[in-house]
Amino acid sequence: MKRLRYSALAEINITNLVDVMMVLLIVFMLTAPFLQSGVRLNLPKAEAKIIEEQEGVTISIDRDGAIFIDKRPVAWKEFSAELRKVIETTAPRVFLRADKDTKYGEVMRVIARVKMLGIEDLGLIAEQDEES
Repeated sequence: MKRLRYSALAEINITNLVDVMMVLLIVFMLTAPFLQSGVRLNLPKAEAKIIEEQEGVTISIDRDGAIFIDKRPVAWKEFSAELRKVIETTAPRVFLRADKDTKYGEVMRVIARVKMLGIEDLGLIAEQDEES
């Protein structure tokens, strides 16, 4: 009786690796939009040109007038000091996001304070209007 010789299998089975990578890809695709904004706002719609991502500080105002600097809630009394601290470490560029139901006076108060701090590069963020 002859003895069969076994040889080493030189192929790597990558089926499991592909499965894991596909699951991770789907998870990242689903969670990426939620990580972008941080504070849930119902932004107003406007006809605007889509701009590329830029580095800067994001200030958000929710419908109740609560102010957030880069997802962190900030009281109005500490707003200037906190914004000054954040601007020291990043580009002096501010993006303002406000809920469409926010009072106009709240938005203007934040814009005025940003301008008083000497920040001239201020952008307003809105959702793209679907009709255009």
